[in-house]
Amino acid sequence: MIHPTAIIDPAAELGTDVTVGPYAIVGPKVTIGEGCAIGPHAVIESHVRMGKGNRIHSFASVGAVPQDLKYRGEETWVEIGDGNIIREFATVNRGTVGGGGVTRIGNNTMVMAYCHLAHDCRVGNRVIMANAATLAGHVTVEDGAIVGGLTAVHQFVRIGTHCLIGGLSGVSQDVPPYVTAVVSRPQRGYALYGLNLIGLRRNRFPAETISALKAAFKMIFRAEIPMKDALEKAEAELPPLPEVAHLIEFVRSSTRGVLR
Repeated sequence: MIHPTAIIDPAAELGTDVTVGPYAIVGPKVTIGEGCAIGPHAVIESHVRMGKGNRIHSFASVGAVPQDLKYRGEETWVEIGDGNIIREFATVNRGTVGGGGVTRIGNNTMVMAYCHLAHDCRVGNRVIMANAATLAGHVTVEDGAIVGGLTAVHQFVRIGTHCLIGGLSGVSQDVPPYVTAVVSRPQRGYALYGLNLIGLRRNRFPAETISALKAAFKMIFRAEIPMKDALEKAEAELPPLPEVAHLIEFVRSSTRGVLR
């Protein structure tokens, strides 16, 4: 159902069973998959490809131009998968040429009220961003991560899979997978509090995997040896599980450094 006060550009493509609420705007070069709901006063500005079953709530903005002074009107995009929820007043900006041209959200992710996803962010599947969490440009958030409310993430930072970042954090370095982190300014002591055990158990990680990740956490983040040596030790001594390998490679490939 399209409310009579909604404005739909003739070039927009809407799938079956799409609803568009009062005073919502759907601009040009927008594709909206079947079963999506666009709430009252929401704006899908332009250059947006959206899958099935998404819910865009009131006053959200998706597909606005990037907040980048280098942007000169190039054709860039927002791509959104299936089953996502974008709540009130959240903003998702288009990509930039320098960042690959696409801001992307995967499937079944929740972006709560007042969140911001800047240009060229890559947000995976089943991510939760609590109210007013903010991603600067070029941030990567892996599957299953939870970003606490009022958390700000610096540009080019990576957020690892199934990690939990506490609210009011200021994140300027990569957050490793599977951990719990709280980052204050200035930081005193460790930013990492251990594994995200509740999250791992809720996601049915095997006990063997959790045990190996515990050992990896101690070797990498609590041993008083250089990081390079700690990674080599973990690689040599721990079971060759995919999760352990991912944690080691994530840390090894970091260009911004990782929280500890």
